[in-house]
Amino acid sequence: MMRFLLPLLLALAGLGAGVGAGFFLRPAAEAPSADDATGGEGAAAAAADAHAPTADPAAEGHSGTPEEQPEYAKLNNQFIVPIIEDGRVASMVILSLSLEVPPGGTEQVYAVEPKLRDGMLSVLFDHANAGGFRGAFTEAANLVALRRALLEVARSVLGPTAIDVLITDIMRQDS
Repeated sequence: MMRFLLPLLLALAGLGAGVGAGFFLRPAAEAPSADDATGGEGAAAAAADAHAPTADPAAEGHSGTPEEQPEYAKLNNQFIVPIIEDGRVASMVILSLSLEVPPGGTEQVYAVEPKLRDGMLSVLFDHANAGGFRGAFTEAANLVALRRALLEVARSVLGPTAIDVLITDIMRQDS
């Protein structure tokens, strides 16, 4: 009897903790206004305003409709950049990049990916030779300058299709 009591008590404690967590972590419900309670026209206007597109969708960081959401084209292979010091490879930097493009633009990215990778590798090698991957290479100023240079290359190859360059992974391995 005793060996069944402990698992039962543990199961009840787990169930109680789960219910309590669900209760406290549930999203807050919006409080109804006076117009909502009476069914006045204010409720319809508020509902219409809540679903209306904003005047500046870019201010929210995304477009108003899902069809206008940008796509992200992940470049297939990682970029490997050697860091040369005193005539030898002192470390390696490995990056994964994606491009932000308008809807339907990923096919264009993949169609010119070899040319895009070539230009981006040139930028990464120049950045490495200028010391951009030494020290605190993940500082915001270093990454902003690198993204800007990579975006210039992407726009030279893709034109206005390239909206932004995203550094999705970056790692330096010292030898």
